[in-house]
Amino acid sequence: MVDQARARRLAKRISSIVATAIEYEIKDPRLRFVTVTDAKVTGDLREATVYYTVMGETLETEPDYAAAAAGLDKAKGVLRSKVGAGTGVKFTPTLAFVLDKVPDAAREMEELLARARAADDAVAKVASTATHAGEADPYKVERDDDES
Repeated sequence: MVDQARARRLAKRISSIVATAIEYEIKDPRLRFVTVTDAKVTGDLREATVYYTVMGETLETEPDYAAAAAGLDKAKGVLRSKVGAGTGVKFTPTLAFVLDKVPDAAREMEELLARARAADDAVAKVASTATHAGEADPYKVERDDDES
């Protein structure tokens, strides 16, 4: 059984090493817009999953996910060597790269929230001019004092 705190520290260190290597040391143009977002290490410290996202060159261009995945796959051996040298663990974990879906999910959530706010505003606008269909208190019953 491995200490989970150690696994988290190792994952954080791996994330830092890989991000630095991609930014400064690997000269593959396919990796120019790759950003490492997170890393997870298995309990036995043998496998590491590195999550990444890809930005477009401009706001209007779509990111090239396939090229980034191919570039990371090609650089996997070099990155693993850098991780081994930078962590000093007995067994250097194998690296697996997974495209991070969190930014896309966050964007979708923001769009859904914007649509919900617009629908709420439309309902509030209709409600501001609405009136009751009948009496303000339909359960109000008038009593005669004679019947006591």
